[in-house]
Amino acid sequence: MEPRKILVVDDEDSMRHMLSLILKREGYEARAVGRGSEALALLEKEPFDFILSDVIMPEMGGLELLRVLKEKKVEATIIMMSAYGNLDTAVEAMKLGAYDYVSKPFKPDEILLTLRKAEEREHLRQENRLLRQAVSRDYAFANIIGKSPKMIQIFETIKKIAEYKTSVLILGESGTGKEMVAKAIHFNSPRSEGPFVAVNCGAIPETLLESELFGFEKGAFTDAKKEKRGSFEMAHGGTLFLDEIGEMSLAAQVKILRALQEGEVKRLGSEKSIKVDVRIIAATIRDLSKAVLESKFREDLFYRLNVLPLQLPPLRERKEDLPLLAEHFIQKYNREHALNISGLTEQALALLLEYAWPGNVREMENSIERAMILSPDQRIQPECLPPEIRNGSHPPTDLLLREEMSVKKATRILEADLIRRALKKTGGNRSQASRILEISHPALLSKIREYGIEK
Repeated sequence: MEPRKILVVDDEDSMRHMLSLILKREGYEARAVGRGSEALALLEKEPFDFILSDVIMPEMGGLELLRVLKEKKVEATIIMMSAYGNLDTAVEAMKLGAYDYVSKPFKPDEILLTLRKAEEREHLRQENRLLRQAVSRDYAFANIIGKSPKMIQIFETIKKIAEYKTSVLILGESGTGKEMVAKAIHFNSPRSEGPFVAVNCGAIPETLLESELFGFEKGAFTDAKKEKRGSFEMAHGGTLFLDEIGEMSLAAQVKILRALQEGEVKRLGSEKSIKVDVRIIAATIRDLSKAVLESKFREDLFYRLNVLPLQLPPLRERKEDLPLLAEHFIQKYNREHALNISGLTEQALALLLEYAWPGNVREMENSIERAMILSPDQRIQPECLPPEIRNGSHPPTDLLLREEMSVKKATRILEADLIRRALKKTGGNRSQASRILEISHPALLSKIREYGIEK
């Protein structure tokens, strides 16, 4: 690793000499100049990681130098030094963008400790920049794979709606990529520098959903040992993604509507309102217009969310995208698992094209990953694919039901399959699964035991 470069700017020869010796002894690469103009000339030629600058200097003082450096957008971390400093000078330096302020005379350990802290902060900032670049890359339009007319239309719609703050409602079956589309909207919007906060409304028990969304004050309830920010607060300046909003109770819907209308929230146990600037993107697999007619979803909230609706097509309606998706996932898991799979055989691809894909893109990704790990060759053979794909386009349950003539046995097969799907959909949350299945929680537990379903 190359040594960090530090530029010392001080009109005192002795100070420049002392700092240069200390810094070089600690492994830094140090350069020293006596005037602000010399520092600017040197910075035009080469970059530095840190700048240590005196405040009081002839011709150009340290604060003036600081202003010029910020105007020129010099990325170095700047630390100011002065023997004549006071609190006002320190505050002014910080306002102008200095990282820290050190009063002379100082011990060598003081300046080194300040530099170590600055290095740690710079390391975190660099990590954050790289993370944002990675996230932006992963959720760019190019990574939502598709060339079918329906997907091209989705891309065009995302481009149009991304720049506005208006609420978006993403509709589509489970596994169609609703969260990925939500992230694409966010990271291609003016809010891309702000946070993206996702909440799965269907996976959080109703009793905890309010505290998750709005936060709580210390002592608001028995287990509230300290205050907690809610998702609305955490998403301030960015986007709040409310996944599976169709599973939210009517009581929670009222509070969401109020937050959207007033642009503010109240933590549990507090009377103080907190202003929030949040764009809402909601998603659901449910037909919300039907839920409104059945009084299961508030009409006013539906219209508030449904300003820009976006319907994602299921995978079975865009089969021309299957080869592209397969290639994308093969490249992805070659990198992740250090594999060398070159593609699928014609027979394996034909099976993918024939299958109905009830789990959509998510099911396809899992199937490709599984097949790659099991594949003994560089190309995926049919026998590496999951059995439901090898058996044809009908899911296993359909095959069993077509062969079963007993109503009682067929009912048991269908019941067991629905329970497994509900548990999978809710991530094993049995309370939520019972609501989706429209049976009581005790009844669900009884059937899980009866059918020997793994929890």
